[in-house]
Order: sequence, then structure tokens, then C-alpha cells
Amino acid sequence: MISTDPNKKPFDVILVSGDYWADHPHSGIGVIARILEAEGFSIGILEKPDWRSTKDIKKFGLPNLFYGVTSGAIDSMLQNYTPLKKLRSEDPYKPFSSEIPDRAIIVYSQLIRRAQKEFSQGSFIPIIIGGVEASLRRFTHYDYWDNKVRRPILFDAKADLLVYGPGENQIKQIASRLKNKQGLENIAGTCLISKKSAESFGKVEFSKKLFEILPSYKEVTHDNKLFCKMQIQFSNQKNLVQQVDNRAIVQYKMHNYTSKELDALYELPFSYKIPEKFKEFQMTKFSIITHRGCFGNCSFCSIALHQGTKIISRSIENITSEIKRMTEFSDFKGYISDIGGPSANMYGMDCLNAYTCENNCIECSILNKSHENALELLQESRKIEGIKKTFVRSGIRYDLAIDYYEYLKELSEHHISGNLKIAPEHFSPKVSTLMNKPNDRFDEFKEKFDKINKPLKQHLKYYFITAHPGSTMEDVYDLRKKLEELGFQNTESIQIFTPTPMSISTCMYYTGLNPSTLEPVYIPYTYNEKKKQKNLLYPSNQYQIRKKSENKKEKKDEK
Repeated sequence: MISTDPNKKPFDVILVSGDYWADHPHSGIGVIARILEAEGFSIGILEKPDWRSTKDIKKFGLPNLFYGVTSGAIDSMLQNYTPLKKLRSEDPYKPFSSEIPDRAIIVYSQLIRRAQKEFSQGSFIPIIIGGVEASLRRFTHYDYWDNKVRRPILFDAKADLLVYGPGENQIKQIASRLKNKQGLENIAGTCLISKKSAESFGKVEFSKKLFEILPSYKEVTHDNKLFCKMQIQFSNQKNLVQQVDNRAIVQYKMHNYTSKELDALYELPFSYKIPEKFKEFQMTKFSIITHRGCFGNCSFCSIALHQGTKIISRSIENITSEIKRMTEFSDFKGYISDIGGPSANMYGMDCLNAYTCENNCIECSILNKSHENALELLQESRKIEGIKKTFVRSGIRYDLAIDYYEYLKELSEHHISGNLKIAPEHFSPKVSTLMNKPNDRFDEFKEKFDKINKPLKQHLKYYFITAHPGSTMEDVYDLRKKLEELGFQNTESIQIFTPTPMSISTCMYYTGLNPSTLEPVYIPYTYNEKKKQKNLLYPSNQYQIRKKSENKKEKKDEK
């Protein structure tokens, strides 16, 4: 049983989320609830609880086994603040209120502890934290919003266990162990706090791998070169341990998820019902996730330390079966809004040695990057009765697709409408190298795409990032020239770089060093320069309008 009604208590597990619940495979809380239900557990879901008191928490009573806590699909600080640290609720261009507190996981966890004390003196129910906010704060990390190095989130949340990355396998093990009154040590894909020293794990093995010791919290706080060393060591495929004062944070390497496990997940009896209040989720109702992971390893991206750098694809039969189920819904109009993943054309580029090989997949000469699997999936998807069109809106890696004409032809003729969105991010060789986003074949790709799409009257649209480490005003002027050449109207989005926890780019931002070489990197630190870099990438008339608007806002703030 899964319920948001507190009157249905008692529950085996209570899930507390900063997102609304949708009974849909794209909803993180929805997936965890269905996984636990399939194992025979009863689930209570508490959505966006009031964090100012324990009232909402206490309505659900105490769970039999544990609380599961997440801030939702996005880190709460990223949800609540712009790249210039302004409240998103006060953004003059696109105001948005998340209705969740800053550092939601910490706030929710501490709220639960207070509620437990109020229920019964000395009662203890484990708290398990997970989701993106937990994954990307699991070790010592630089926090942009505090502008300081923070401890691993488990210490501040005072929770019992952290689940990083996709958590289906972990949550089953956790529920089973707690039901059988067993401990939570040695679960793949989790982190916990140990009273043992980090050094004592130096010769310990888990899943045939030794633990690797990271520089300590104290060391990385005072030494930028050691902070960079820590960054290079981060991986989902390693057992890691870090000393934090007189205790240690321990990571057990990620479970080896398989295609069969993904297929089983999407065969669970989701109703695909999305509550009206969850407006931002509505557009994903008829979209399909085809695979997990991305081996692009972009420096600014969080996927590598959440989903991982290896591709795990669902079978074509499993995906087409899901599409067929969608065609039976009364509100389905014949269109799949997106069929893809972190990079849609990486579908099927699975590696049989994914969990023993630590090489960079994008440079691997053995990995099959032919696009034959992605091409077959797209062709099969449009043969399904009741389907008018399956769109690819999640984006592709154009540097991978450039040599596969048949895939580009299929994509252009049947799976886009008007434009294809791609993310070159920047055109400065220096900045692109720091982003790990090569663009040396961009012009070649554009020429091939334009040749196929000229008769179809379709074009490319672009995403860019400015104020990234390494980006000087000179680089921005060069980027502006390229935007003029491509046409400003074809720019889909220009973002100011936001340093998110545990990314390589954030390491550069904090230390002023390239973690791979330890060479100095120019950093645009001031808000004034960040705004200048962004504004220069708009047409002259829009630049003046934005500048006047920001000047008015600054004067208002001063008053």
C-alpha cells in the first residue's frame, strides 16, 4: 500500500520529500515507493511538509522501519537561488517558489528527530537520506551559497545512512535488513559514518576492492592542492573513506545495475497519475527514459557522481512495451514528448566491462558507438500503433553523432519539430577544454545537419554557459562573435555557471586550480563580471534593456 493519507498509518516506511509524489517512473519518490511496495511494505508519503514545526511529521506517526528523506529531484539551494545568489522567488524574469527550505535534507532530518523525541522519550527510528542533494554532498565539499567548505551531509543531517545515485537496490536491502533487525553496513551504493579511523580501512576490502583513503576534511579545508587530489579520487566505482574530525565517512562502491534490473523497474504497475499541483512534472507524463548514466564527463555536470559514467540501457522490447501502455491512456494524443536520457544518442552504448574498467568510454576504441541501437529504437518507436510522433528533446552529443548519417537522417525526418537543441556550451578552446566539452567538429556537424534539414526547414538551437572557470572577457567577446554568426535568435539558453557540490568545475572555482594539472585557472568571481559576461551574449538592444533593468533592481536593493 502507498498512501499520502496519514489516517492510513501505521506505515512500515515514511518517505519525506521536497517534491510532490507522482506515481510515475520519472518521479524519484514514486520509484522508491513502488519498489518497496513490490517487496510487501506499506508506504506513507509526506510531500513538502511544513518545516516550521513538527505538526506534519507527527500526523503520520512513527514508521515501523525507517524514514526515507530527500529534497527532491534538485538540490534545494539550486532550487531556491539564482547563480547570483538571489532568491528565485524574487527573480524579475522568471519568479519561482519551491516551497521547500534551504538545505532541505538537513532541515527535514532534524525535524524528524525532534518529532521522535516528542512522541516518546528515547524512541529511535533510522533516517535514510538520498537523492541528488545527498549524492552530491556525501563527502567534504565546497558550498557556493555559504562560500565555504562543508562537512559531508550525513554529519549535519545526523541521519543513519546515505543512499547515493539510483537507489532501487539499496532501498530493498535497507528495508529487508531493518525488518530482520540487521545492521546497515556493507550495502553497495551507500555511505555511513564510522567511529573507526579512515586509516583503519586502508586494508579492508568490499566487493573485491580495497578502500581508497581521501585527504581528510581538515586537510582539504586548508590545502587547495589536497582539495584537488580529493576531487580526482571521487568515483561511484570505488570504495572510499574520509576522516572527518574523530570519525570517518565511508562509501561502499555502487551496485552493478544491469539492463534486466532497469527493465524490471519499468514493469512495475505505475498508474502514471500526476497530481494537478505538480505542474512542473506534467510535461514529462508521456516521455520515456531509455538509459542511465553519461560518459561525457562534462566538468560542470553532476551526472558522473550520481548516475555514473557507464551506460545502462533498457531493452528495446521493454521501452516499446511502455510506449504501448501509454497509448491506452484516455488523455494520450499520440505524441511521446521525449525518448532519451542524459544524452539521447548514448542509448545502447553499454560496456560489458563497465564495473571493472575505469577507462574513459568516450575515448574507448572498443566500445560500440555506431548508433545502431539508438537508430533501431527510434525506428521501432514510430511503428507502434497509435503513435503519431516520438520526439527526442533530451538532447544529443553531436560529437558522437557526427559520423552516423543514418541516425541523423532518422532523427531529423521523424523525431524533431522545427529544431534540434544541442549544447556546445562555449567556443573558446581554452574554456571548452576546462569544461571537457570539445567543439572542434562543431562546424562540420552543423554543415551535415543543415544539409539534411534544409528541405525540412529545420535548424539547430544552442545552450551556452558563461562565467565558467577560465572564461575571461576576451573569451566572451569571441563567443559573442560566434553567436552573431549563428544568429542570436538560435540561442536557446545562456546560463551563468553555478558551482554545484562535488563537480570538477566547482573544484576549479573554489581552488583557482585545474585539478588535473594544478595549473592556475582564471575565475570570474564577482557578480558584476558574471552579469557582464552574460549580458554581452545578447543582441545589442536586449543587452541595453537587461542592463537598465538590473541597474533599477540594484538601486532598489540599495534603498
